Amino acid sequence: MNGAEYIVKFLEKKGVDLVFGYPGGAVLFLYDVLGRSSIQHILTRHEQGAIHAADGYARVTGKTGVCLATSGPGATNLVTGIANAYLDSVPILVLTGQVGVESIGRDSFQEADIVGITMPITKHNYLIKEIDALPEVLEEAWKVAREGRPGPVLIDIPKNVFTGTVDFPEVLSSTRKQKIPFKNGLNKQLGRIVGVLKKAQRPLLFAGGGVVSAGAEEELAEFVKYSGIPVVTSLMGKGVIPEKEGGSLGMIGMHGQPVANLALSACDVLIALGTRFSDRVTGNPQHFLTDTCIIHVDIDPAELFKNVHIDLPVVSDAKKFLQMLLLALREAKVSFTLNSWWEQIKAWAQEYPLAFTSGSLLKPQEVIREVARQAEDEPIVVTDVGQHQMFVAQHYPVQGKRSFVTSGGLGTMGFGLPAAMGAAFGRPGETVILFTGDGGLQMTAQELAVIAQYQLPVKVFMLNNSCLGMVRQWQELFFNGHYAQSVFTSGPDYLKLAEAYGVKAWQISKPEEAKALVSKALQHPGPVVVECIVDPEENVLPMVPPGGKPNEMLGRWHGETHISRLG
Repeated sequence: MNGAEYIVKFLEKKGVDLVFGYPGGAVLFLYDVLGRSSIQHILTRHEQGAIHAADGYARVTGKTGVCLATSGPGATNLVTGIANAYLDSVPILVLTGQVGVESIGRDSFQEADIVGITMPITKHNYLIKEIDALPEVLEEAWKVAREGRPGPVLIDIPKNVFTGTVDFPEVLSSTRKQKIPFKNGLNKQLGRIVGVLKKAQRPLLFAGGGVVSAGAEEELAEFVKYSGIPVVTSLMGKGVIPEKEGGSLGMIGMHGQPVANLALSACDVLIALGTRFSDRVTGNPQHFLTDTCIIHVDIDPAELFKNVHIDLPVVSDAKKFLQMLLLALREAKVSFTLNSWWEQIKAWAQEYPLAFTSGSLLKPQEVIREVARQAEDEPIVVTDVGQHQMFVAQHYPVQGKRSFVTSGGLGTMGFGLPAAMGAAFGRPGETVILFTGDGGLQMTAQELAVIAQYQLPVKVFMLNNSCLGMVRQWQELFFNGHYAQSVFTSGPDYLKLAEAYGVKAWQISKPEEAKALVSKALQHPGPVVVECIVDPEENVLPMVPPGGKPNEMLGRWHGETHISRLG
């Protein structure tokens, strides 16, 4: 068996049924074998589209995404998507071609040191120089991508490894030493946590993306039902608990819900579950919840104490922690009386609603709320990056499991369209709603060709404000309105662009048009692009200024826009 045949057989045995990629000289032999296998290959129109599609596929399925690219520019075009997956803890196996072993280091045609380039942005990476190493490396890479805190793993494979042959059944099993995971003593910590929760008057649970990675949504729901403790989420944790009435208080942080940020500021005990306390949440970490007892639970010990001071660290995945904590609370017969805490939270929600002002111009919030009102069957919601991303986080109540996909840590413009494509391939038959901006869409618009080719049910709502909205907002607030290179003075006809790719397209330019055209788009059986001409001066509010505390928010309070310490 040659190396290419072994790789394809390996993927088939792991249950891989779909890969995304773009061929080139160094991987032609692999593609020749792949083209005769049971695995479906999706030919994207750019390598960046392939890696983002594998990312979206992995997020909505919980499986490992697989991405292929050739050497040199093919591999380097994956870098942004690899970094995106790394920061958001998404399991992806990236296979890149490389020049022949004898040509490495000679500045050969289409040679790039992709292992060196991606070392800081992969969970681990490999350069295979001998075909005998394939079984061991593939098996280990698959485990590394999935186990513990998930993440992307890259294997760089010279083209002569694809073509070389070996008697693989006789290759020795792995002798590589495995790292022993850090032990924290969850059982010992549980007693302390139960003791803290017994005394808590204003407890709060902060759910991050680690809850999604662990598949702990059901355990979280059971814990919340038992304890009655209110829940807030990070951007990556959005959707871990249904967000309609009785669910999450909403997202916290720079553009968080006012009630969620106020609850965070006032809680006396915070259970932070599967989150890394990014700067979007903490502001100035030195001033973050200095009087609150913080219980931080994360599967990655490197995240504990990294950004904020914590009182009780726990190394555990979210699912196991919630199971054991709930068992310990029941055995100790702990009950929670949180009526006064909930009354305060409800009072905040009424006093500081998430409001915006309607007018003659279409508001992005209006479009998002109208789509959420009409969408049925709990669609998958995907965003690109920018103002629309925060508007969706604020105004779209996500209900389904693994049904919210966005670029959190890296904030990658251009992520949305290929990620929505990958999500549609991952969960066939389900509607995928993508909110994007005119800036982000133009970065990866070529993937409309793939969406049209497979008639994927992706509904694209492009909020067109003719500018880089979030950049423009910061320039307005912090640079005295000096809009340096943030306003588009020209652009394509987006309806014609979509139709050129074979995708139906409509435009909403007035508030009164939204209801009918949103309905038309959602009922259309195939992909659609809806260009929404929105108010270019609309800002994402509330907003915690950089370095501010969670309850110090710029917003529209009592008819005026100003910064106030709320609560």
